[in-house]
Amino acid sequence: MDNDAIRDMFDSLGEVTIKRMFGGKGIYHQGRILALEVSGDILLKADAESAPEFARAGARQWVYEGKARSKPVAMPYWSIPDAALDDPDEMAQWVRLAWAAALRAKG
Repeated sequence: MDNDAIRDMFDSLGEVTIKRMFGGKGIYHQGRILALEVSGDILLKADAESAPEFARAGARQWVYEGKARSKPVAMPYWSIPDAALDDPDEMAQWVRLAWAAALRAKG
């Protein structure tokens, strides 16, 4: 996904910074990471408080096969619920949830 399209998705939050990382991109607001772009998909940050909302909306948690581990590794990033992809107002709600999780995260 190109950077302009990513910025459009996060427009409701304000300015975001996009940095290359992990073979994808990290998406930051005010110096805190709130999303990733991995293989063309945007994944929003979630935590114990917000992950249940993502799950109820049908989003999928990002899980990858760890190199040194025999089992999958679940990361605190979730797919965007399908309904938000075509609705800027709904997208803004999910972006705000990701930002709230980023603010609660350490560091």
